[in-house]
Amino acid sequence: MTTAEFSLNHAALVRPAAGRAPQATLTPLWREALFPLDWLSLRTSAVYWGVGAPRGEGEPVVVVPGFLATDVSMMELFWWLARIGYQPHFSNIGRNADCPDFIASKLLETIQKVHGETGQRVRLVGHSLGGLLSRSIALGFPEYVSCVISMGSPFREAGTAHPALIAATEALRGPAGKHVARNLKPSCFSGQCNCSFGRSLASSGEYEVAHYAIYSKKDGVVEWENCVEEDPSLNDEVNCTHLGMAFHPGVYRVLARRLRQVPTG
Repeated sequence: MTTAEFSLNHAALVRPAAGRAPQATLTPLWREALFPLDWLSLRTSAVYWGVGAPRGEGEPVVVVPGFLATDVSMMELFWWLARIGYQPHFSNIGRNADCPDFIASKLLETIQKVHGETGQRVRLVGHSLGGLLSRSIALGFPEYVSCVISMGSPFREAGTAHPALIAATEALRGPAGKHVARNLKPSCFSGQCNCSFGRSLASSGEYEVAHYAIYSKKDGVVEWENCVEEDPSLNDEVNCTHLGMAFHPGVYRVLARRLRQVPTG
């Protein structure tokens, strides 16, 4: 599916975005320097080897990296999902540093391919911006998705970010960023974008699939209050950094439980 086709099919499902420019918030970014401790805690935990984790039955799961990251950042999660009985797939979106609408269309292509190969709807696990992309797909194309789990994704107020992140998006929109973000438009990440992805962030539409949110009050990148569902039963708090959510034992225990709650099919 091309970006144009994605936008056309998705547009009718979401209302116009609010058009508010990103607002800077001074989250404790210094905490993110501690993310190696999250990885070490995973490697020394029983859940890393699947001990005590509810097992899957070969259901397909697509893992989606966060802003500026690639599928490499999800390798620990990918292999862990395989160890506990799921059929994991990378997103194949490349570096998550381009027009979100373009990236979402590439993610949809991966999901459609996995759906076609397995005959099953896909479970989506997305980190940060990857969670926003996953939620956008789940809202627009529930026929391909059985559940979506976001990890540290500010879907409640996506226009709020640490000044360092805002500066990074501005750099990508500039001339020096063109070799990385070839499809990025001046309106991308600006709060003025009216593409399908931008509208989905402001959507009041109801999910037709299971949806859960993982958040951490120690998040140093985004405000955790913006990463939670209105229904508290859909939220799970963990004790780790924002970067560490891709490899933290508490997150993995939540994922094993939530993934198992969703019926196969």
